[in-house]
Amino acid sequence: MRIAKRPLLLGLSSLAILSLVVAAVVTFGARNASAATISFQTVQLTRLGSSTPTAGPTATDTTTQPDEFDAALNGEDEDAAGGGGEDEEGGGVNRTLPGAKTGHGKPVDPGARPKSNPTLGTHFEGLNLFDQRFANGGNQFTVEPPDQALCVGNGFVLESVNDVLRVYHTDGTPATGVVDLNTFYGYPAAIDRSTPPPFVRGPSITDPVCLYDQAIGRFVHVVLTLDHVGTTAALSGTNHLDIAVSDTGNPTGSWTIFKLPVQNNGTEGTPNHHCANGFCLGDYPHIGADANAIYLTTNEFAVFGAGFFGAQVYGIGHNVLTGGTGSVVLFNTLGAGPDGAGFTVWPAVTPANQFDTTNGGSEHFLSSRAVFTDDGTADSILLWTLGNSSSLNTATPSPSLGLREIAVDTYAVPPRAKQKAGSRPLSECIADTVIMPNCNTTIAGTASHNNATFGPPNGELNSNDSRFGQVSYANGRVWGALGTALIVGGEERAGIAYYVVNPHSGQLVLQGQAGLAHTDLTYPTVGVLANGRGVMSFTLTGDNDYPSAGYAGLDANVGMSEVQIAAAGAGPWDGFTSYRVAFGSPRPRWGDYGATAVAGNSIWVASEYVAQTCTYAAYRADPTCGGTRAPVGNWSTHISKLTP
Repeated sequence: MRIAKRPLLLGLSSLAILSLVVAAVVTFGARNASAATISFQTVQLTRLGSSTPTAGPTATDTTTQPDEFDAALNGEDEDAAGGGGEDEEGGGVNRTLPGAKTGHGKPVDPGARPKSNPTLGTHFEGLNLFDQRFANGGNQFTVEPPDQALCVGNGFVLESVNDVLRVYHTDGTPATGVVDLNTFYGYPAAIDRSTPPPFVRGPSITDPVCLYDQAIGRFVHVVLTLDHVGTTAALSGTNHLDIAVSDTGNPTGSWTIFKLPVQNNGTEGTPNHHCANGFCLGDYPHIGADANAIYLTTNEFAVFGAGFFGAQVYGIGHNVLTGGTGSVVLFNTLGAGPDGAGFTVWPAVTPANQFDTTNGGSEHFLSSRAVFTDDGTADSILLWTLGNSSSLNTATPSPSLGLREIAVDTYAVPPRAKQKAGSRPLSECIADTVIMPNCNTTIAGTASHNNATFGPPNGELNSNDSRFGQVSYANGRVWGALGTALIVGGEERAGIAYYVVNPHSGQLVLQGQAGLAHTDLTYPTVGVLANGRGVMSFTLTGDNDYPSAGYAGLDANVGMSEVQIAAAGAGPWDGFTSYRVAFGSPRPRWGDYGATAVAGNSIWVASEYVAQTCTYAAYRADPTCGGTRAPVGNWSTHISKLTP
């Protein structure tokens, strides 16, 4: 496939530009030289049993059904500014933060390019909404966004989305079928459509993440699971991180399943964080690892009420996951840092066993701050370091967690992203009162004929709220990127801010901001090789582009290279969350995160894009357009192997 290249507009700080001229690393001062410390407590992890990734049949009935959407995965949302809001999936959970308003970005100007760009190798379409909705005999919900997980190792590629997974060989051929996550974790189906309404329900699963843990040679897959009252649709309040660990380096074989309760109300060995109405939610889990342990972080909200209660950081010793002696600890960030809590404290992954062995083993994290401000902007990021991680493999753990505030150029909560006009048959179906007047009820499953979208008639895509995407520790540095508002060609667009930090000095080695005219870059992730050459992946969309799988090179000396496209979007996004009236959507849910994974000298990336298009006539005849979409959504994912 021909690779499209775009000229990139970069906004490097003046000191960073100087570093290009003198070929020296320029550092920036941390705002507070001494790190604050946070206390921990031990918590309980329970072994539930075993599983293997076994695919069920694909549904033969591919029509829209009653209860097409999981009510437990629709939360309240604050979106007045059009780009922010904290509404991850959950049971009617109010995830509103004090700020989370769209900010105003800085202008970016042309800058220098790195010496080389990544080479695109094997790449292929990954999981899509058709796979998700019609797995397990169709006993699944239509879910948006996908929230991709990706892990690569031992000759296998594992991708997961809301709410399925699939294993591939590294040449892109499938090693398994499409496996629904409820079955994989040993639960009843998400919804049993063979029962009469109200349908029998299983637990609600969301936010999959995974990594290949090279220190133990195992794959680790994690989800947030929300329990229900019996088999009803009502949430019980209890929720847990379910952790699957492959028993060998082969992810198609057996796995061991663990349960980590995260309701944090004093039950099941959890502390009591006093969330409103008795139950906390461990939202938006993410995963990292060092030589000694894995690390899971969550954003804690109340399940049945309002309130944000800080990011939670869990450390789980490798011995615990492999049957030996070890500990599970929890750090609560509430009360820490300049905002009184951490938010999306993202743990780093490490390539090629380049672990930080200082201070008894150290794991590093990054988080951003713009969601806490009234104007949606910030001029610092937070570096978190967990020390003495080796003690997590003992019965008497003694880890520490500290943080530093690091001054950076101003970044801002980005605006919504735009997309090129094209065929959107769901939109036509909703509005149709002439050709097929009952299309809205029989195919789209809505009584409304109002196809109003967020933004212009062609719709807009959400661009997140400036939280970090995937973080890496490589070549002695911590690397991360986040979405930001930028002024490009006199127009405010969604772009990328990226950072390279020395975790030992707390100094900023390099920073930059990048955007394209008439284009939006959303949900960036970073993967870095041991030699310090990296890749950023993201969705590229805009006035002249359908949502596409994009990427660019990244290195600590020069910054970000020109944007390239691994897979161009075939048509516009046509998902149900774009239609605010017909489906009562609180905001257009395009993505929450992508993923990268390092294997040898290559970096694998997973990006969300739109792989299909079809006419309204074709959609009326077959609402899946030949199995390329679901009736009320058409997101897809793309997996690419890149060599810097």
